Amino acid sequence: MPEFEPTIPFGQPELMRVSGFTRYLDELARDAPEGAPSTRLSSLSPSLTQDLMRFEQGGREPDLLEVLAACVRHARSITVHLRCRESVLPLSAFPRERVAHCALDLQALIALQREPLPVLQVEPAVLRAPGDAQTALVGEARLYQPLAPLLWAIALHGARGELLPELTGAAVYRLAPTFDRAALDVHGPLGAAIERLRHDVASQRDIAGWPEMNNERACRLLNGLYLQAGLIISRSHPAALGDSWFRSMRATQ
Repeated sequence: MPEFEPTIPFGQPELMRVSGFTRYLDELARDAPEGAPSTRLSSLSPSLTQDLMRFEQGGREPDLLEVLAACVRHARSITVHLRCRESVLPLSAFPRERVAHCALDLQALIALQREPLPVLQVEPAVLRAPGDAQTALVGEARLYQPLAPLLWAIALHGARGELLPELTGAAVYRLAPTFDRAALDVHGPLGAAIERLRHDVASQRDIAGWPEMNNERACRLLNGLYLQAGLIISRSHPAALGDSWFRSMRATQ
């Protein structure tokens, strides 16, 4: 894998070192009122803050896919600061405008997914999407990219290989009629699974058993479809209830 530094476009300022960013976060923590939410969440909207605090209360930090899922779910523009080796990579997502801003292009981000990208900080986006009235805060046009392919790539190639919390439990899934795969890189067994979900409902276990699929591929596919607002989740469907009963029976044996 190539070194990280050459993937930064020419003319971009150097990324902050993790050591300096950590000191900055420590200073924020010292200045925060006692009992206040984590500095990485305190400036976000209350609904998004509560969503992300589920993970901190569980004793762990949210991963990138969970943060982006919450961003899309609440339609809030955010900047996620990621640890990328010894540097900090800011990634801004604008769910309403369906664009993202990052110093790295999609292919470079996909390559970086081979190693974990821990979330260091989540905050409201300071930059604005192209076309925003506050043009002084709009970044360089070449650093913006469509959000849909980015979310799809992180779901398929990122560190997370298990279902998002919102998708777990007894459920069956099918594709929303409005889902359009034209902007996504979909082919092979994933493309066949998508076409099958247009007509059939299936559990994650069902999908994992389809040709050339497995448990991780099924989870990644469902996560990716969820982030595209292309997934319908049913927990009251007879197939979902039957799958739940089957699992509980196996657990008691």
